[in-house]
Amino acid sequence: MTSSAYLDDFRTGDCFVTDGITVTESDIIDFALKYDPQPFHLDVNAAAQSLYGGLIASGFQTLVLCFRLFIQRGLLGESSIGSPGLDELRWLAPVRPGDTLRTETEVLEVKPSNKKPDRGIMKMRYTAYNQHGDRVLSFIVLHLLKRR
Repeated sequence: MTSSAYLDDFRTGDCFVTDGITVTESDIIDFALKYDPQPFHLDVNAAAQSLYGGLIASGFQTLVLCFRLFIQRGLLGESSIGSPGLDELRWLAPVRPGDTLRTETEVLEVKPSNKKPDRGIMKMRYTAYNQHGDRVLSFIVLHLLKRR
């Protein structure tokens, strides 16, 4: 699948891999200033003294970057009508300046709505990896999608 897809086009077990994105020190600090102003995300010196031993990205930044990587593929461009939520969010390893992240997704379930036949839910696991192949994040998204 390379063009926009609808609920009916997905099958349990479908997998997709994104391109990568490199996270810079300034990306980490800029995000932290706006959304997660903790010292180990903001201040290189304070971060060096933290249990992380250096600056790390906010988990929320990692979450939105990895979600963005999949959405930018365009598969859901015409069919997405939102999401009722996320499940099982886990931050598995710190993301550091210079790390390159990629997202792998797997369709866990495709369920047409019983009440609204024009839509349904696709349950999808997202797993983010750094350039070393280490898992840094995982979560499940419930995508609300149009049907054909």
